[in-house]
This record gives sequence, C-alpha cells and structure tokens, in this order.
Amino acid sequence: MADRLLTTVVGSYPQPEWLVDRKNLQSRLPPRVRAREIWRIPEPLLQQAQDDATLLAIRDMERAGVDIISDGEIRRESYSNRFATALDGMDLDNPGVALDRTGHPNPVPRVVGPIRRLHPVEVGDVEFLRRNTDRRIKITVPGPFTVTQQAQDDYYHDEKALAMDVAAAVNAEIKSLQAAGAEVVQIDEPYLQARPEKARAYGVEVINRALEGIEGTTALHLCFGYAAIVHNRPGQYAFLTELRDCVVKQISIEAAQPNLDLSVLRHLANKTIILGVLNLGDMQVETPETVAGRIRAALQYVEPERLMLAPDCGMKYLPREVAFGKLCALVEGARIVRQEL
Repeated sequence: MADRLLTTVVGSYPQPEWLVDRKNLQSRLPPRVRAREIWRIPEPLLQQAQDDATLLAIRDMERAGVDIISDGEIRRESYSNRFATALDGMDLDNPGVALDRTGHPNPVPRVVGPIRRLHPVEVGDVEFLRRNTDRRIKITVPGPFTVTQQAQDDYYHDEKALAMDVAAAVNAEIKSLQAAGAEVVQIDEPYLQARPEKARAYGVEVINRALEGIEGTTALHLCFGYAAIVHNRPGQYAFLTELRDCVVKQISIEAAQPNLDLSVLRHLANKTIILGVLNLGDMQVETPETVAGRIRAALQYVEPERLMLAPDCGMKYLPREVAFGKLCALVEGARIVRQEL
C-alpha cells in the first residue's frame, strides 16, 4: 500500500538569487556550452556555496514531504551542459551552433573527435545527496538523443553513430551513479518530443544502449520545454507510445500545463508513469484539491501501483517560494487520493 502514488521531482529546483544571476538565466536559452557568467560567487568559494544551496533544496523537498528527492541540480547551469561539456571529443572553446527547440540558434559544443567519458561527472553530486538525506534519491543525466541534438557534429557526420557513442558514455555514468547510491537515475530526453521523426528513426535504440546492463530503476523524462521559455504546447506528445519498446522502467511526462489527453497512458501499460500534475507556467500555487483532481483523472487509465506524481518539468525557473508551495500541494494532493483508494 505504501508505495502507491509516490511523489517525486523531475530534477531541478530554483537556485538562490545569491548564487546565480537569475535574470541572466531567464533572459537566454538554456546554456549548452559552459555559462560561468551566471554564477555570482567567485571560483575559490563556488563549490562551498553550491553545497550550501544544495542543502537548502534538499531540506525544502524534505519539508514538503516529497518521497523521492533530487539534489535540485543546483550545481548545473542547465540540465544537460554539465554532463555534455565533460565528454572528451567536445570542443568547448570554439563552439558550434544548433537550433534550439524554439527555432533559435544557440551556441553548442562542437564534436571534433570520438565521444568518450573520461571520468565520472555527477558521482560527487549523488554522494553529497546520499550523505545529507535519508529519503530515496534520484539523479538526472541528459539522454544521448538530446545531447546529440544539442551539438554540432564536425566529426562523425552520422547522427546515429554520434548518439550511440554518447549513449555508451551515459551508460558508464549511470552505472557509477547507481554504485554511488542513486535509487533512481533519470535520463532527460526532451528532444524526443521536439524532433519526433529522428526519434522514430533511432531514439529507442540509442536509449536502450544507454541503459544496457543497468539493473536498478531508470526513468526517462520528456517534455515540451521549460514553461518559462516555451509558451505554447499541444495537448499530445509527438513521440511517446514508441517508448513501449524501450527498456526504461519509468516514463516521466508533463500533463498539467498542456492539459494532456491522458488516454495515451493506456498505451504504456508496461511502464510506471511519473505524471506531471503541477503547472509550472502558472505562478499560482495549486490547491491540493486541484492536484487531487489531476491524479483522479489519470487513475481512469493507469492503476495506482504504476502511477507516481511530480511537477510537469524541472522547477529551476520558478521563484523558490512558488516552487516550495507547489511541492507541498503535490504531496497533500497525493495524500488525499491515497486515502480514497
């Protein structure tokens, strides 16, 4: 009974204003190359400041009562660039350019040699999180399809070949993250929705490569983009039911802001669904009853043992008090429906 309708987060939590220049962050597309200029704290003290801010994020998620928490991705400039820019074969000093999902050009890492993971990238983040909470923990890593779409390929001249090597790097990272104590590793693949034709051509294959030989719990998040940046969203995914054939155990989708047609959940009967029930485009904090209504709507299509609840997407662009209020509503809404079952 206890494990029905668990609550979790998608990954990010708002970074404090004293740590990052939030206006800079909000006035640009999510960085794909390094964006050191967003940090307000000088280098010698930056890690200590990031640790302190991460503790604030952990404590907020605990206070709200979230069952499976993350480190808030406080140390990251974006969800993807911390991992992508750590790979061998990426030229960061002479970036290329790629169109973002909004159709705007964005500086991206340039692939100039074979992509290899030289060292663990996020293991220290998991170890810090594990030391500082007794909750179940998850960590996110960008997926190979999305990393490939966010790079300029000047070496492989074959997107799938590049994606397969990125997938091998992600695979090695996931194994390290699980060994360090992560109970759930989530790969973020928003570009499956943004580039559905390419996703259908090789998306499932490269994700399966990233998850090859992985025993622990894995999740895959796909979304329509941050609410702060992408304003119009359709009521259905361009790529979703194809993930039936993917080895990932949990699928995380946004449903609140796009008012998703939830009947699609019928087609994912072999997966646990992490359902977005918090609209991050709305600065009003939902009432627990609003959240409960969104949960009940999903229960028409998916049994409670296979349903988990979360914000639509990462929360990094929200004011912290709004993010915290929404997490409290998430937990309380889930509790209401759990009692009805």
